[in-house]
Amino acid sequence: MRAMTRMPEQSPAAGLPFMKMHGLGNDFVVIDARAGAVTVTPALAMRLADRHKGVGFDQLALIEAGGNADAHLVFLNSDGSSSAACGNATRCIARYLMQETGRDHLTLTTKHGALQAVDAGAGLTSVNMGQPELDWVQIPLARAVDTLHLPIAGDPVATSMGNPHCTFFVDDAEAVDIGRFGPSIEHHPLYPQRTNVQVASLLGENHLRMRVWERGAGLTLASGSSSCATAVAAARRGITGRSVRIDLDGGTLQVDWREDGVWMTGPTAHVFTGNLTREWLDD
Repeated sequence: MRAMTRMPEQSPAAGLPFMKMHGLGNDFVVIDARAGAVTVTPALAMRLADRHKGVGFDQLALIEAGGNADAHLVFLNSDGSSSAACGNATRCIARYLMQETGRDHLTLTTKHGALQAVDAGAGLTSVNMGQPELDWVQIPLARAVDTLHLPIAGDPVATSMGNPHCTFFVDDAEAVDIGRFGPSIEHHPLYPQRTNVQVASLLGENHLRMRVWERGAGLTLASGSSSCATAVAAARRGITGRSVRIDLDGGTLQVDWREDGVWMTGPTAHVFTGNLTREWLDD
């Protein structure tokens, strides 16, 4: 594998370098903070997320020094809130670090725990997002309920992949106005930390169509952790097996719920590298 030159380091006076990446249109600003001296506040994240006056993203990711791991990742949503997991951003950063180091296997830590990433070949990257959390306390929910059949209209499933999810299985995911439906479920009182919302329909054997409303980001073309949660929910319901193709608005992911965790595989893109000017940062 060809090594990639590391994102250039610059003095504080010169501004702040960043990378724009996406996985199936789920887009990110990524800041390499392994050298230290980078602080991103929720207020700065919200300014950066503005698609007219900033850069625009679904999530912002910081790459920090990883100690015993290859790197530690920190995620912020476009509304400035934090997230313990972001599957597509993890895959994007894994690809970047693999190209930088020439390696095909990495260990990345997040608030959710240590995640393994591998080069899956053909330009694809796989990440093990760990085992799902299925108990109401772990997700978390506001009270003890059956997570396989939530007491919410539409009979959704609750799952945590390091962040909370609420998955609805419907006849036709295309027919759901997710932009109107998603916010009401994101803020449902059963989810004290809010939730990601998915609507999914079965297209064929082990083949789902899914659309996503992300907690703290809104309507998005794809979501890695949501894809993992939906695959787990579908397997628990007996709708599919444990290896599932998921078609999202931005493309297709393969999700495999294995003994060692939920593996997600798909393409990534490093769109460009840029620099936030000192003038904009100080505004």
